[in-house]
Amino acid sequence: MHSALKTLLALVLAATPLAVHAEPWTYTDGAGETVTLDAVPQRIIATEDAAAALIPLGIRPVGIIASSQPQDSRALQGLDLTGIEMVGVAYNEVDIEKAAILQPDLVIAEYWPGDREWGGGPAVTGPDGQLRALAPVTGPAQLDSVVGLIEEYEALATSFGADLSTPEIAAAKANFERARDAFSAAAKAKPNMTALAVWPGDDGLWVAAPEGSAELMDLKRWGLGFLKTGLNPDSGYWETISWERSDTYQPDIILIDNRKPTNRASAEAKPTWTAMKAAAAGAIGEWPAYWLRNYTAYAGELDKLTAVVSAADENLTTAQ
Repeated sequence: MHSALKTLLALVLAATPLAVHAEPWTYTDGAGETVTLDAVPQRIIATEDAAAALIPLGIRPVGIIASSQPQDSRALQGLDLTGIEMVGVAYNEVDIEKAAILQPDLVIAEYWPGDREWGGGPAVTGPDGQLRALAPVTGPAQLDSVVGLIEEYEALATSFGADLSTPEIAAAKANFERARDAFSAAAKAKPNMTALAVWPGDDGLWVAAPEGSAELMDLKRWGLGFLKTGLNPDSGYWETISWERSDTYQPDIILIDNRKPTNRASAEAKPTWTAMKAAAAGAIGEWPAYWLRNYTAYAGELDKLTAVVSAADENLTTAQ
């Protein structure tokens, strides 16, 4: 009996350090700051973009900060949000009382190097944001590739304990790779094609510089040509052209920012919209602007873009 008790006691003592003394968790974020916690965070509040990346990887936050109601958020569409508290539904706003009740260990957002700011707005993730009194704010930096950003989230999710070898995750990645290859083949088959990414505003047509958008840089990297404009990183990433001058640029296809579902209808309601030959020809696709964070969503958007590129005339306009 004495020997059995000694053996049992030895087993308990051997197990105790693992149960009581958890390993510290350390992460160096997109701002270059290192966050260290006593243990792997379990209760995470995430901005909508971070949530859109982490949920498909098996990491479910306890709360989400969005810039709109979840049904209106492109990033959150198609995700199971059951049991997750919405602690923000407007840009630069957070319900700090709801957030406090969730007792977060960590807040995950994204760092924008060009602006030297965290996503969500200063009231949410700024240096004086109330969330920082509850938990550290950290996360990856915006990159010039959505794929690269997804890979950053994969590394982060792995540090939280996610298993990225599951069949669901593998299938989503394989489907994305199929969609990417199909898009690339369609784009490279039309080397003379030029695209223009736009937002139809009330005050005019907003033209985007591909360098300011990770997904546009991906499309360019995979073979889609973009019309040269007067934009450059020093002058900003948007150029506003009055609707009276909407024929300033003549691309072969137009990609309309699809964060707002009524954007295409708004553009088509403008009398001068069809001054662009691509608009008159119906060579119009959707630009998934800034919200793609997982392989499933990316594959769906690429399939739609492949259809547009395949149907369009690469010689619709002369080179500018």
